[in-house]
Amino acid sequence: MNNFNNFLEYRKKYPDFIFEKFEINEEIDKYTITYFFEITGLVNFKPSISIEKKFIKNECINMEFFKYLVFHIGMVEAISYFKCTCSPNFIVKAGYLDNDQINWFKKLYYHGLGEFLYTNGVNIGMDELVNITCIGDSFNFDGVKYNGIGNLIPVGGGKDSIVSLELLKDEENNSCFIMNPKDVTLNCCKTAGYSDDDIICVKRFLDRKIVDINNQGFLNGHTPLSALIAFLSYLTAYISNKKYIVLSNESSANEGSVVGTDVNHQYSKSYEFENDFNNYTKKYFDIDIKYFSLLRPLTDFQIAKLFANYKNYHSIFKSCNLGSKGNTWNWCCDCSKCLFIYVILSPFLEKDELINIFGEDLYDRNDMLDIFTGLLGYSTNKPFECVGTYDEVKYAVSLAILKYENNLPYLLQYYKDNYPLFLDTTKVLEYNEENNLDKKFDEIVRKAVL
Repeated sequence: MNNFNNFLEYRKKYPDFIFEKFEINEEIDKYTITYFFEITGLVNFKPSISIEKKFIKNECINMEFFKYLVFHIGMVEAISYFKCTCSPNFIVKAGYLDNDQINWFKKLYYHGLGEFLYTNGVNIGMDELVNITCIGDSFNFDGVKYNGIGNLIPVGGGKDSIVSLELLKDEENNSCFIMNPKDVTLNCCKTAGYSDDDIICVKRFLDRKIVDINNQGFLNGHTPLSALIAFLSYLTAYISNKKYIVLSNESSANEGSVVGTDVNHQYSKSYEFENDFNNYTKKYFDIDIKYFSLLRPLTDFQIAKLFANYKNYHSIFKSCNLGSKGNTWNWCCDCSKCLFIYVILSPFLEKDELINIFGEDLYDRNDMLDIFTGLLGYSTNKPFECVGTYDEVKYAVSLAILKYENNLPYLLQYYKDNYPLFLDTTKVLEYNEENNLDKKFDEIVRKAVL
């Protein structure tokens, strides 16, 4: 879809986006945080976040620092509303950022909205997208006392976070982190042995006016949700007194979605963002909380091999974004994510096990051929989803063909008739040394796969 003319029109008509302020309302059992955004001349937004106070373990919370972290969450939350018009002037009244911080957020906005810009036909440089001006007050906090212990493990309900839960099951002082809990995510945590007291839930409430704006035809598309989770989990780690935020992003997330560009659907899951975030928090937050991905050394293929052994989760886990409705979550069996998970598990699970998970044999779906070739790298772009690399998909499909032998369903037969078997394990099974794992975590992962 080419919305470039609309992009130019909205920027001209609505030149200013304002992050006006935020409010923290302390109730008996929770904090409710409300953000105030404005696209001048168009609409005001008031999204909110709630955090239950029962999870506060840090007895020395510095409230000014708490507000500083809340402000940063707002800088990322704003992306979902800014994108409607991509107003060239982003005016921050809610707080203050220095020039280096402003440049950091300009990079996040640009690359985090890379897919959004591409799908809307917008070709623009990073310095051109947005000018951020801060006219708010600085946050004054000195000597924040902090001595965190244990791990905060974000859980999304898919195979990756489940593998992290299993690999860390013998560690002490673990807690799970869920944004907007559903039955699936709660059941994953409980299957891993966590009680309600160990599962920290943060609720995010979008301003419903964003739906009206989208229905009116303003710009819409993918935003970097994982960047929001990064800052939310950091605040949560601070108040719950955790030392590590343990993500489950694999090395495959580093591969771009559009050949020859920097566009990456998974930018805020990439190693680049992980390093940027750690550098930022070390410089500007300066407390001992480390954000890293436990599974960064591994490919999606290696993670799938581990997950295949965790049978207790096979009837629980979900990864399909289209099948998430309210508190329910199912496999839609029509999207690239469903097909990718089916493919990547197929070398390790029997056909009847896969059908028990998905409800049907996705390899026998001729209407998914275009998605299939996209996952393989035989079309223009990789699907805009959290899926593995081309090599991993080709390797998994090749193994499945050898496993099925002569009784091949449609998609496997199509691959066999048109492409050579891919059995090069060079990148598929390598242990990626570019990671941020401390020694104890590195030993855990190496023991699991090597």
